[in-house]
Amino acid sequence: MVVGQLDQGAVDRSFAALADATRRDLVARVLQQEASVSALARNYRMSFAAVQKHVSVLETARLASKERRGGERIVRGDVDTIRAVAGLLGRYEELWRARIGRLEQILTPGPEAAPTPVGSSGGA
Repeated sequence: MVVGQLDQGAVDRSFAALADATRRDLVARVLQQEASVSALARNYRMSFAAVQKHVSVLETARLASKERRGGERIVRGDVDTIRAVAGLLGRYEELWRARIGRLEQILTPGPEAAPTPVGSSGGA
């Protein structure tokens, strides 16, 4: 993967991972501060194993990484992948803003279609 760019498979994995609210929350947490899987699991009403699976999906999508420290697995967000996803979304936003701008131009009547003001005599 080129830094700042995602191949199609990486894009699919990223959006699939971010489609889940728990995983979005996990990403937000580990971008703010790295944490052990056990510390993360305390924030959710699900089993430790379920949180581990969510973290694994994030690792596969390269949105987070895990490292062993002593007896714990520490999870941190992958800023480069997040930036690449944000960049992709930014390009989609630019595309849609351009389309909306063109649509506004089409729908906005020109000066020749301007209505005659009320009370105007038309040329007197």
